[in-house]
Amino acid sequence: MNNKKAPSTRKTSAKAPKVTEPLHFAVIGAGMAGVACARTLLQAGHRVSVFEKSRGFGGRMSTRRTEFGGFDHGAQYFTVRDSRFARVLLTAQAQVRPWSVSTVRVLDAFGHVLASAPPPTEPHFVAVPGMSGLVNHWAQPLAQPELHGHLPARTFTGTRVHHIERDALHPEQWQLRAEDADGGQMVIGGFDRVLLAVPHMQAHDLLQSSGLAPDLRRSLTEVQVAPCWTLMVAFPNAMQPGLAHLGPQWNAARSTHHRISWLARENSKPGRERIERWTVQASPAWSYKHLEDDAERVKAKLLKGFAEITGIRAAPPHAVVHRWRYAQTQTPLGRSHLFDPALGIGLCGDWCLGHRVEDAFVSGLELALAVV
Repeated sequence: MNNKKAPSTRKTSAKAPKVTEPLHFAVIGAGMAGVACARTLLQAGHRVSVFEKSRGFGGRMSTRRTEFGGFDHGAQYFTVRDSRFARVLLTAQAQVRPWSVSTVRVLDAFGHVLASAPPPTEPHFVAVPGMSGLVNHWAQPLAQPELHGHLPARTFTGTRVHHIERDALHPEQWQLRAEDADGGQMVIGGFDRVLLAVPHMQAHDLLQSSGLAPDLRRSLTEVQVAPCWTLMVAFPNAMQPGLAHLGPQWNAARSTHHRISWLARENSKPGRERIERWTVQASPAWSYKHLEDDAERVKAKLLKGFAEITGIRAAPPHAVVHRWRYAQTQTPLGRSHLFDPALGIGLCGDWCLGHRVEDAFVSGLELALAVV
């Protein structure tokens, strides 16, 4: 989830024949990659249906809302290197703020300050009021097409697609079998293209269970994405006269602690609630080792690590954990997307290029450009 430079060499998959008439696209996944892809297709005049198993948009840019304030429990911030990403951010200036991370510390394995991180070489940004704010803003034409000139878009949230098959009435098209949040089954068809903007293993498993695209599945074998357990804690009692904050003077830190790799004081970010809140992300190795552990056991261990690093020994009134099975790309695909023009099936996601927010945007954008 921390930002790393994406591979400089970007190959793209085979491009589809040039489309002359509007097509109907199914986009599975409504994180940054899926929204970037769907918006681009919609702007090109195509019909788009978005399917998302969660209740809303965002993916790993989601913001966990609580009575104490929000937690950016996935992506912590983003940087801007691609000129296309920079241009599209101009359409969301009200949703983006710079975040000074000059207070980042580098900690040793015992949680002691080892060094101050060098000044950032590029600006770091966050979305407001949480990281999900940017994706939600860009998703508005998809979520509420009637407010944007009755665009040909529809969105199915809380809907898990579990099978892709040929349309029963029009075999040249595709239909999806899905389950809604209440367990209801549905079949939705009439799709000319199906684009998967989900973690690579979820894409692989969906294609495999559907008996589709063995070549695309083989392309995913070298991709490696590590999991991450995330702890979210709040200390509302820290809001007292004369007490600016609780614990260390720094607002964010990278750590070589055996459990924890990143900590950030959520209330230090612009546009956030003032209540003292911390997001703590476990290291990839520790998360993998404890991937199937009970959540309460994980919470206890991460709280212990948090106390060791920050010196905050008080029990937080609010403490919850979240498990990301696919959080940080270790070995990316090495190209911006995958697309099989004969099948009309494509894949995109940050895992194609890295794990930065911008990687997800570029992947979704370039897949959309390739299929039209």
